[in-house]
Order: sequence, then structure tokens, then C-alpha cells
Amino acid sequence: MSRKPEPEPKPGPAPAAEDTDEPPARGDRPDASGSDGRKRPAWARTEEAEEDDPERTTRFAAFQPPTTRAPAAPKPAAPRPSGPAPTASRPLAPAPGAPRPTTPGPTTPGPAAPRPAAPASPNATRPAAPRPAPRPQPAAPAPAAYQPPPLDLPAVRLPHTEARRRPLLRSARLWAPAGVLLLAGGLVGAQLLRPLPAPRLVAAETTRTVDGQFSVPWPAMGQGAVRVAGSGEVGSFGEQKPVPTASVAKVMTAYVILKGHPLRKNEPGPSLTVDAKAVAEGKSEDESRIEGLTAGQKFSQLDMLKMLMIPSGNNAARLLARWDTGTDSEAAFVEKMNAAARDLGMKDTTYTDPSGLDAGTVSTAADQLKLAEAVMKDEVFRSIVAMPSAPIKGLPQPLVNNNTLLTAQGLSVRGIKTGSSTPAGGALMWAAYKSVGDETPLILGTLMEQRVEGSDPNATKSLALVLSNSKKIIEAVRSALASAPLVRKGDVVGYVDDGLGGRTPLVAAKDLNAIAVPGQQFKLTLSPGASPLRREAKAGTQVGTLTAGEGDGAKSVPVAVRTALEEPSLGTRLTRLR
Repeated sequence: MSRKPEPEPKPGPAPAAEDTDEPPARGDRPDASGSDGRKRPAWARTEEAEEDDPERTTRFAAFQPPTTRAPAAPKPAAPRPSGPAPTASRPLAPAPGAPRPTTPGPTTPGPAAPRPAAPASPNATRPAAPRPAPRPQPAAPAPAAYQPPPLDLPAVRLPHTEARRRPLLRSARLWAPAGVLLLAGGLVGAQLLRPLPAPRLVAAETTRTVDGQFSVPWPAMGQGAVRVAGSGEVGSFGEQKPVPTASVAKVMTAYVILKGHPLRKNEPGPSLTVDAKAVAEGKSEDESRIEGLTAGQKFSQLDMLKMLMIPSGNNAARLLARWDTGTDSEAAFVEKMNAAARDLGMKDTTYTDPSGLDAGTVSTAADQLKLAEAVMKDEVFRSIVAMPSAPIKGLPQPLVNNNTLLTAQGLSVRGIKTGSSTPAGGALMWAAYKSVGDETPLILGTLMEQRVEGSDPNATKSLALVLSNSKKIIEAVRSALASAPLVRKGDVVGYVDDGLGGRTPLVAAKDLNAIAVPGQQFKLTLSPGASPLRREAKAGTQVGTLTAGEGDGAKSVPVAVRTALEEPSLGTRLTRLR
């Protein structure tokens, strides 16, 4: 027989709480029901009340980022009761459909919750049990402030941001190639607009030597040099150190006078008045001089130059120096001599007087050849130094040249000046000619420091020695001098450099023959023509000149491009770095 369930006792009125002056303990929580007996909504219930609510099926929780909760401060342990602890048993899970049993809330210090009253007997009423006084509990520490953990969620792209980025990305994809094209176009344009370097001619070689060999019969001592005007140096010997020049210095005196007071052929020029100093110097027995002069006597510039160069009058040299500067001293004129030497490139030459009698006037054979080539361009000078003798109106005797080679047979000597003194020994600057075909080149030479052994008053014997040795040299050079092929037509002599790495060969348009001795070395110079060098030209177009030798009488031939001269290609212009 089934047992009927006993009816649950109805709760009676709660016993009245005892009045006390003590405030409720901190841990006391209000009941889930209000003062009117109604249950509070779930959102207004406390955590303890929610645990005791049998009707609770859901729990509201704030959405918080999943993270580690900060550790709470430990609560002080409640005092244990003196009696034995009650034995707690784990409640069984309710059966499906059964009402959820009430779960006691967390144990908190303070007064116990009121118990439900026992069912009242119909015959008697039981008095309410008195409520025990709450025990004082130590104040719990304030809970730590809650810090919400950061969200650990994937990045979210907002739709409006993505929408703004899409046009920008599409624009970048469209404009990037265009920017590259614009940059490339700018670079190409800049390269094409850059001015091209000017083309220039470059010689393939700077010197060329004539075939064969030749040896000049130099003397055993001293120094000397020989050259052919326009062709260059034939040879030299000895140490080219500055030595006294003696009367060879008078060549520079004549050169300076004719530069300052040039004369035309057979023109006498201005008059010079003989002063007392020139008369006194004409009576000196230790130097060459012009005798028979009187103070106040007048001579033309041409006659005075003859007195200077033919008999080598020292007093005539000093008189010309004073006349040129308008002073009573030759010092200013000497400065002009040294300035002229520098202009001619005579680096090892120093002049201290206009006559050469002073031993401080020094030079080298090579330097004197530079002067000889320059002064022999003057027609008046050439006519004077070629004279073996010359009568002068106003002098008791004609002037006699002590350069005996002027009258030697088969030498064609036409000057220039002898010199002799004890410090210098014998010296000679000479000029000779030789006809080669339809040309007559000028041969120039200088021989210095020629001395004889033994006594030689005033270096008379040394003068004879230098004349003899010079004759041997002149004969040998004239015999060996001939026309020799130096460059053949079609020989590559250089190229046109366009400045960008392109080179077009240049060839000689004609044969180039030079008057030279065997083994003589020529200096080659390549120079552009009269018109500017073009960038484009047909093959065979003449664009410049090749010159062999130096100075007047140097030989030259035109040069032409062997192949067509063309503008630099587009690729070359785009890739050039200069």
C-alpha cells in the first residue's frame, strides 16, 4: 500500500528579532525577499540569495574578457566552535522534475539565519525561542579592486575602414606603373638632352724615327749640339752645363736690338753718337774692340751692328746697350737680354754683360741653338753675319770677320758668331745650308769649351781649334742630310675620339718626307683643321693636319677619316656616364 506524502508544514510568522544596539555584522546579507515578502528580480539579488533561490535557472554574468583574475586577498578564518564540528554530507542530485532543494549559502561569520518555526499544535501555542546575540567578528580586509583582463580576440576590420582602403589600393596599383614609366621617361629625356662632348683628335704616336743610323764626329771634350731648322735636333754631346760664352753673347745683344729697333733689308736705321766711353774702350789691348772712333762721331744702327758682329767689337756692344736704354749703364740692357732668354726657353743661360767678356755670362750649347734658330729668321741679321768683311764709312779700315769658315769651299756656311777668351776657350755658333731637291734647309750648330793644351794668350789657339772641329761636324752633317720618308699615305696616325668611347681611325692623306739624317727622331703633332671638327663625315674627309718637326720649316700633311664618322648611337647616348 502506497504511503501518502505528508503535507509540508506551512511556515508561520518569523520570530521577532531581538532589539540590539549593535549594527549587523559586515557579512550579514539581506534576504532575497523584500520586506513585503516578494522575491526580488534576479538582477537585484545578491550572490548568496541566488544560491538559495530554488527557482533560479539562469545566472546573468557580465561579458568580460577571458583572462586570469587577480588573486583576492585572503579572508580571515572564522573562529571554530568549541563543540565537535557537525558532520556534513554531500546532497544528492534531485530527481528529474523534482523541485530543486534549497542550497545553503556560503558560510559567513555573524548571526545565524532564523530557522523556520515548528508547526503549531491546534491546542497550544509555543513561545518563540530567543535569538542568540551575534558574536563580534574581526573586520574583514577590503577586497582588492577588480581589474578586468584584456580581451584576447582576433583583430576586427571595420567595414567602413576597409571600404576606404580599397580605392586607395586600386589607385596605387594603377599609378605605380605610370610612375615608373614617368621616371624612366625622365631619365631617358635627361640623357638625350645632355650635351655631347666635343670630338677631338688623338695622335697614335708622338715621335717617329727615320730609318738608318748616323754618328756626328764630336770632339773629345767640351759640349755641342746640332739641329736642322724645322726638323729638330740631329744630336748633341757633352754635359749641357752652363759655361762662359765669350763673344757668342753678342748674338743676344743683336737679337734684343733688332727686336726693339727692327730694320728692313738695306735700311740703315737711326743714327748713334759715339761717346767718350766708347772711344776710351777702343784703346784697350786686352779685348776685341773698334779702334779709331772719335767722340761725337755718328754711325747708323746698321753700321754699328756690323761693328758688333763682324769684328766682335766689345765697345760697340756697350754703346748699343746704352743707346737702347738711354742711360749711361748697361745694366738695364742686360735685364732685357735675360728676359729674352727666358722667352726663348733658355733655362741654363745667364747674361751679365752685353759683350760676353765677363766670365759670369754663361750658357749651354743647346740653349744657344734656340737663340740661333730665332735670330736667323731676321733678314738683316742674316745678311750681316754672312759677311766675311765690310767697309764702314768713317772708319780707317774695313771690318774683318774672324770666322774663316765663311769662305771655306763646300760648306755653305753663312754665319753666325765666334767667341774666345781664357775662361771660355774657343766657341762657335754656326749656320750652314744644303740644297736637297728643291729645298735648302738651314743647319745650325754650337760648339763650346774647345781648349788647347799649353799656353794660349787670349785663347787664340782655342778659337782655331773650335773652327777646325766645327768644320768636321758641318761636313759630316751636310753629307748625311737627305730627304727621307717619314709617313706613308694611308698610315694610321691617330683617331677621332667622340668622347663616348667611339674612335674613328685617321690616316695620312699624302706621303710625308722630311729632310733629315739617318736615325734622326721627329716630333709628331696632330692638330684639327681650320674648320671645327664635325661629328659626321664621309670616309676620306680631311679633318686635320699631321706635323713632323718644330718651328719654321716643319713638314705637314693632311689627315682624313678612314671610315665614315657617325653620331653616337642611341644606346651609347642613353648608357653614357660622362
